[in-house]
Amino acid sequence: MQVTIVGLPGSGKTTVFNALTGGQAEVGGFSGGRAAPNIGVVKVPDERLDRLSELFKPKKTTPADVTYVDVAIPAGAAREGTIQPDVLAQVRNADALLHVARAFDAGTADRPADQWRDVEELDLELTVADLSVIEKRLDRLRTSGRHGSAAEREQNALEEELLARLEPHLSEGRPLRAMQLTDDDERRLRGFRFLTQKPVLVVLSIDEARLPDAAALEEDGRARYGQPQSDVAALAGKIEAEIAQLPDEDAALFMEDLRIAEASRGRVIRLTYGLLGLFSFFTTGEDECRAWTLRNGSTAVDAAGAIHTDLARGFIRAEVVSVEDLLRVGSEAAARKEGLLRKEGRDYRVKDGDTIRVLFNV
Repeated sequence: MQVTIVGLPGSGKTTVFNALTGGQAEVGGFSGGRAAPNIGVVKVPDERLDRLSELFKPKKTTPADVTYVDVAIPAGAAREGTIQPDVLAQVRNADALLHVARAFDAGTADRPADQWRDVEELDLELTVADLSVIEKRLDRLRTSGRHGSAAEREQNALEEELLARLEPHLSEGRPLRAMQLTDDDERRLRGFRFLTQKPVLVVLSIDEARLPDAAALEEDGRARYGQPQSDVAALAGKIEAEIAQLPDEDAALFMEDLRIAEASRGRVIRLTYGLLGLFSFFTTGEDECRAWTLRNGSTAVDAAGAIHTDLARGFIRAEVVSVEDLLRVGSEAAARKEGLLRKEGRDYRVKDGDTIRVLFNV
């Protein structure tokens, strides 16, 4: 999973990147003209995997991971056509966006903090970028789209009709994620990777003084933003970046002192999983205990394919037990004896926390 961090210069997004990744990327570098993105891979914290590893004592434990990409989109860049192509590609490749907005006053800032003004400005940039793609594609469909075979012309006409529906929606400043789209619509749009169609977590970047107000800021933000596939979180980036550099024991004491219930890394991943409809299942054994990521509604065959395409191709059945039951009874043999380990077919809907062993034909 890739999450791209966006935000206007001075929003604190690189500080948030450091908080999430434990990195030490240069803060303020984008404002100084550096265009190269910061990239960090984070292991998804999951206590269940840790406990499975303690039980099985495998040679290797492999958590799921999230890639965070921190990019710069200056105000007005999309309208002026100056967004760097590689930056735009990093945003289009994202599974979700993490939109950082400044909710703290900074002595070096050129204007007072107003997080929702900043959110609206960057949303406008993303909307303009999507609108530009649609306008160019419609121009092409209205000329060369009239040629080709009958089947090609039919598909071009369907695509043109769909894009023509999206164009006024974007022109009014509304994101594509707020539109009601059919499954066929979604399939036709998949290749465009529209920015305003992506789930977004708005992160209000606050300072230590506003920590007591974090919950109220989030509640107000959800009511104010109110878009489908979106959520709002308040995060003290500078403090959390310092916490990310500490040993676990010291970090826990620091968080307790500041009354921070959950480190930003785990919380942001959890919220992002929720926006994307993702969950984790596990495979276990002496060689490896591993967490895998699936979308809600995925079947046993989908889980097999996530592990290896050969397992999906030769799928016979899956042996499934919940991680809670497995940890409680202490072994797969005990789970089988107590009737907790089930045999499931290819259409079984995998649940969060399932541990799965796939039986397959070679």
